[in-house]
Amino acid sequence: MAKLYFYYSAMNAGKTTTLLQSAYNYRERGMRTLILVPRVDDRHGVGVVSSRIGLQASGTVFDRTADLEALVRADIAANGPLHCVLVDEAQFLGRAQVWQLGEV
Repeated sequence: MAKLYFYYSAMNAGKTTTLLQSAYNYRERGMRTLILVPRVDDRHGVGVVSSRIGLQASGTVFDRTADLEALVRADIAANGPLHCVLVDEAQFLGRAQVWQLGEV
C-alpha cells in the first residue's frame, strides 16, 4: 500500500535538499519519480527545484486549480509506472490537492 509522508521544519533546514536526494536515490535504483513544483515558486525559474547547496532538478508545475490526482494519472499513462511523487513547497497546496495526493 502507498504511503503519504509530510516533512516539515524551519526555513533553511534542508527540506528541499532531502527531496532532491530522495529523487536521486529512487532514480539510482531504476525507479521513476515525479517532482511537483508550485507555479508561484519561481525563485530559480518556473518548474525548477533548487537547494541552497546547488542541487537542482526539473519538476512538473502545478497551480491552486490543478487536480493533482489527474496530473499523476496522466503522467503514469504517458510515461509508465511511477514509484514516488515528491512535492516541493507543499504550503502552496490547496486543501483539495492534499486529499488528491492522498488518493494517489
